[in-house]
Amino acid sequence: MVIITVVMTILRFLLNEKGRTNPDSIRYMRFAHVFPEIDNTTTPVGYPLFIKFFTFFGTDEFWSSKIVGLLSLLFIIYFAWRKNFFLKETIVLCSLFSFLSIFAFTMSEALILPFVFLFTYCSYQIINKKLTGFKAIFYLSVSLIALYNIRYSSLFFIGATGFFGLLYWKKKYSKIFIVSALIGLCFIVGYKFLFIDYFNSDYVNTFLEIGLYPTSKLLKELAQGLATTFNPFIHISNPSGGKINYAIYGIGIINIVLMIYLFSSKKLNETEKFVLIVGVFGIICSYFIQYFYAITPLDYRLLAPFSFMIWLLYFKKMFENFGNKVYVIGLLSLCSGLLFTILSKGNYLENRKEITKFLKDEKLDKTPILYYLKHEEDLENIQIAELISTVNSNIDVTFKPSDTLKRKTLTYHKVLQKIKIDKNKYQ
Repeated sequence: MVIITVVMTILRFLLNEKGRTNPDSIRYMRFAHVFPEIDNTTTPVGYPLFIKFFTFFGTDEFWSSKIVGLLSLLFIIYFAWRKNFFLKETIVLCSLFSFLSIFAFTMSEALILPFVFLFTYCSYQIINKKLTGFKAIFYLSVSLIALYNIRYSSLFFIGATGFFGLLYWKKKYSKIFIVSALIGLCFIVGYKFLFIDYFNSDYVNTFLEIGLYPTSKLLKELAQGLATTFNPFIHISNPSGGKINYAIYGIGIINIVLMIYLFSSKKLNETEKFVLIVGVFGIICSYFIQYFYAITPLDYRLLAPFSFMIWLLYFKKMFENFGNKVYVIGLLSLCSGLLFTILSKGNYLENRKEITKFLKDEKLDKTPILYYLKHEEDLENIQIAELISTVNSNIDVTFKPSDTLKRKTLTYHKVLQKIKIDKNKYQ
């Protein structure tokens, strides 16, 4: 099953017209390409540094990102086997089409999941008194800091850690969680003033804005996001609507109801309570942050670091109640993923060949490039930039029409008038 999951992960990005990239992927790969120059502070340095590391072995930034994703998947399963910690659960969890898609994505969620697993294991050791004192504080603090250096939303892990410590104040281990959370917060403050402000003093003013979206819109997106996140078979709804969405949301809702039943039917031990509290805390905070910080609607990808923990606990309870029959869920998810991948397939390798030839002909394969967009929501046109970034990662986006007069500025029409891209007609 693990081998099938790895093969499916590879197919997931090879049978995608852009190699499973999005606009943020451009920023990650460019950051890795120009490092040690600091390209931006919008993203933490952790993921770009991992990509950069693997480029030293002869791969470009795109293939390095895929190596990071595959190694992240394999590390979770290997660590679970080595420590005998949620082994059966991680095998099924990693085979779910949603998580398989994340490991195939050039996005930081792929890297953060093994660190979430390490964080969970470290906390388990502390709760069960296998890790105590200064050593416990050190390892837990390091795991929290590592998480924050991969995704800023890991602030919620730090908050959840402190909250858990306060909630179980009478327990001996409570001080370890509280102190570690305070150390994590101190790191964030230092990171903000010594790194973010040094390179971008307007970061907070630029990205924080009160009252961005109405509650009615956010609650609807939350409900849809949770229903797709906890659907083990299909994690994406049809943006155009339709009856198919009722089935997609329905499966997710039924699964959430089953989760609630399994979590409440039998008393949870302290480790299980920790896993559930941190996962739910992170999802709640992810919702409320939208009132101040502009992000895309909550979906399986944004919620993955927190839903990962809830899925672990869910499958643990499933195995306790249904035994090895639970593996069927993973197999069915792989089957639905294969069907989805085939129906929506593109040909990344062919598109890469076309774009490589174009860039070489234009002498733009080894030089900084600009790509013009009319506005940030121009999602159709930016797909060409995403594809270009997989060949030449030193590409940036411009919104200035005057830049289109420059030879090194590409546009949607400049590219497509010379090459043909194999596109996914089911987008």
